[in-house]
Amino acid sequence: PGYSYETLVDELLASPQFGERMAMYWLDLVRYADTVGYHGDQDHNILPYRSWVINAFNENMPFDEFTRSQLAGDLIPNATREQKIASGYNRLLQTTHEGGLQIKEYRAIYAADRVRNVSSVWMGSTLGCAQCHDHKYDPYTAKDFYAMAAFFSDIDDEQHFKVGTNALPTRRPPEILIIDKEHEDRINELAIQITALDKERQVVEKHLKSPDGDEEASQQKLESLRQQLTELRAKRSEIERLGTWTMITQALANPRVTRILPRGNWLDESGEVVEPAVPGFLPPISVDRRANRLDLADWFTHPQSLSGQLTARVMANRIWYLFMGSGVCQSLDDFGSQSEPPLNQPLLDHLALEFVDSGWDVKQLVRLIVMSETYRQSSRASTESLERDPYNQLFGRQDRFRLPAEQLRDSLLSVSGLLNLDEVGGKSVKPYQPEGYYQHLNFPPRKYRPDQDRNQWRRGIYVHWQRQFLHPTMRSLDAPSREECAASRPRSNTPLAALALLNDPSFMAAARSFAQRMMEHSPDSVQEGIRMGFETATSRTPDAQELAILEALYSVSLQEYRAKPEAAIELITESVWKAPVPEALDSTELAAWICVARALLNLDETITRN
Repeated sequence: PGYSYETLVDELLASPQFGERMAMYWLDLVRYADTVGYHGDQDHNILPYRSWVINAFNENMPFDEFTRSQLAGDLIPNATREQKIASGYNRLLQTTHEGGLQIKEYRAIYAADRVRNVSSVWMGSTLGCAQCHDHKYDPYTAKDFYAMAAFFSDIDDEQHFKVGTNALPTRRPPEILIIDKEHEDRINELAIQITALDKERQVVEKHLKSPDGDEEASQQKLESLRQQLTELRAKRSEIERLGTWTMITQALANPRVTRILPRGNWLDESGEVVEPAVPGFLPPISVDRRANRLDLADWFTHPQSLSGQLTARVMANRIWYLFMGSGVCQSLDDFGSQSEPPLNQPLLDHLALEFVDSGWDVKQLVRLIVMSETYRQSSRASTESLERDPYNQLFGRQDRFRLPAEQLRDSLLSVSGLLNLDEVGGKSVKPYQPEGYYQHLNFPPRKYRPDQDRNQWRRGIYVHWQRQFLHPTMRSLDAPSREECAASRPRSNTPLAALALLNDPSFMAAARSFAQRMMEHSPDSVQEGIRMGFETATSRTPDAQELAILEALYSVSLQEYRAKPEAAIELITESVWKAPVPEALDSTELAAWICVARALLNLDETITRN
């Protein structure tokens, strides 16, 4: 009694999974990945940034603060550890330490990457097109491009050209160690002791070099100090292994000089020197000193400025897209003259103004959308509606679309009973994937080792993101490699996706687990087991024809497996879920139920948001 749709919305907004869902999209925008991308595509240290994003959405951090922390967390006075972690945004681009690299070339590549991303994420613009010449369609000039790049010329990110390694993870300083308070205090204590002993060691070594004093006693003292230092450093290393390193942003005292590169040629240094500035046709940043990344972040989210209102429109449009299936403006990544203008401009204006007036409250904007009558419509379309608005640009109904890769994986694991929701954040996980998929990865050569514990069943947002060799099932379900900003994902319908859903080892495990659930639910009634499974997978009751088809599938499969019991054992053991088959369950029956489970997990209704 008293439980309402509004109550359900509030519960979902307060759940830890809200942050995971929103972060999944944000990570697409900022091209987050676990690896460097170029050359050897080694792992790099950035996991705490992902956890920070999830927590920021769960804590409903205002979007202007969310922006400042990422673009310029290191420049905020008395920056907290969390703000430093957030500044890892500036380090998410692809990097290299390949032998023979030209520093000036990669300096230009990194700068261009950052301009493309920051302008895409916050402005919905194609400013990246002005790298070699003035924009062909929008009022962006090449000078605007390099002036935007100049904001990031203070980032200390070139140490890896000299100290980068082929280790996993590689070195990408500056980095900080993220560890809990108790262990952090212990590390600080050890650091003080190590410093004191090291100074004492230096004094003893100096004394040994002088002709005065007892050389034998000094030598013994020196050996004792060295041993103590070794032990203390080993203790510190042992504690540090409990933490996680993460790349952060640190500002150089003297920012690098930024020039316009004629036609984008990094060898041509004849271009004009530019200072940090925003595109000339937009309101300028007014400061009496060299503008910095913090100024840029404030410019992006200034509530009364055209720039802030542009950011609000871009983000409101994308959040609408997340919940409605398409944006009010269809062009999620381009708000320029070549984009498709919104058919309902007042709606986009309203959403953007509500976003700004709320103090950049993300949860309030989501709540506004999902509480609307527009969102709560059925996705069933009448013939008249399809003829009048075939692509649903007027939002006269809800959209039906296949779930994104991570959500689809989560949904199937949840239906099966395997999904692990025990923790939020943390390390990336490695589901099973085909043997030898990494055979062409070098520097160093590596072998993929899937997780063997419950981490195997964690949510899709935590799947290890290897830029060059993205998990093949994720790729077949249209997940991006995250080399560039991805404001939207394609929604393909291919045989490869269907084959992955049928045969991916994780989904085979889900089928086996789901089969046992159905089998144990109604051991004396196949029909009731199928009914329970169908309702769990699709959230509706099957009709008579659907029940008959699935019962026939069960009967045919059971007949085949009883004729070939070794095939039943082979099917069951093919699953990577190694839980033993309960003695009360017949293996041939379980194999038949697995066939039913695979069919249910691959229904259009199961993998589609209706």
